[in-house]
Amino acid sequence: MPLQPFDHYVALAEQAHGHICAGQILGLRLAMHGLELLGFDDPLGIHRKRLVTYVEIDRCATDAVTVVTGCRMGKRALKFRDFGKVAATFCDLHDQRAVRVVALDSSKQKAQEMFPDIANRNEQQMKAYRLMRPEDLFSHQWVRVEIGPEDLPGYKGPKVSCAHCGEGINFGREIVRDDGSTLCRACAGDRYYEPL
Repeated sequence: MPLQPFDHYVALAEQAHGHICAGQILGLRLAMHGLELLGFDDPLGIHRKRLVTYVEIDRCATDAVTVVTGCRMGKRALKFRDFGKVAATFCDLHDQRAVRVVALDSSKQKAQEMFPDIANRNEQQMKAYRLMRPEDLFSHQWVRVEIGPEDLPGYKGPKVSCAHCGEGINFGREIVRDDGSTLCRACAGDRYYEPL
């Protein structure tokens, strides 16, 4: 399916995210711009297995990026790096090209200049972000992204068990200690939770 009209994505984003906001509009535009730079006109069709997207923030814009690209974590086509930036890198696996697109902070000031009569900042930005030129919203940079086979969509690898907790570990995420024992990252000390 080729790229759809913008309002089609707005409706999908509102449904997926639960509301529409400036972050959603910005994320939709960011994803569409990234795909245009790559020359992808059909991310859900012929380009579906060629695209991996890295997002750098866990906010509204990320949900919008998934709507346009079709990249999902469960398909291993969406990767999250917690950099706290409204940015995404779109990787073409077939041609080994990647472009990183970053939202410009100056776009907020530009939105205020475009619509000073709109007091609500979210509505002001939503309206402006729909109309602004890509170069007023984003910067972009061509980059190289090394994606190991264990991180590619469709990868099937061996599963090992943690010597301490016994839980299964997929995709080569285990830690092998000097004594030869195999641990999951949590048992090796990289835990985001504390057992009670």
